[in-house]
Amino acid sequence: MQVTSTAISLNVDDVTASADFARSHLGYEQAMAADGFVSLKRDDAAVDLIFLRKGIEVLPDGLRDQHAAGLIVALVVDDIQTEYDRLTAEGVPVTVPLKTEEWGERLFVVADPNGVHYEFVQWVTPEGGAQDWQG
Repeated sequence: MQVTSTAISLNVDDVTASADFARSHLGYEQAMAADGFVSLKRDDAAVDLIFLRKGIEVLPDGLRDQHAAGLIVALVVDDIQTEYDRLTAEGVPVTVPLKTEEWGERLFVVADPNGVHYEFVQWVTPEGGAQDWQG
């Protein structure tokens, strides 16, 4: 098997709000769209995002009315402080403030208007220097 791309599909109430957030704050571009559906992409290693309106018939019966919950889209970045400063200056709601875990993960979490959470991560050495980590 050869995988040529990866996407995560999220059910939300307001497809436009989540797509606008990802375009405005996360650097995504629209690949395609239709009623109740938007597909977004980036030219780097980030996972593609698909937003589907809750209840849309393309979803299996058991998933149609479920909301994207309990899920965090993690984005590994090179300079987490710059991203934190940029997003807070843009007024993006921060749900977990910037912190460093003892195992070397420096992170913060933001939320879009539909409650989709994005975790920004930079791996650091115990001394605070950046590690080169590819996920």
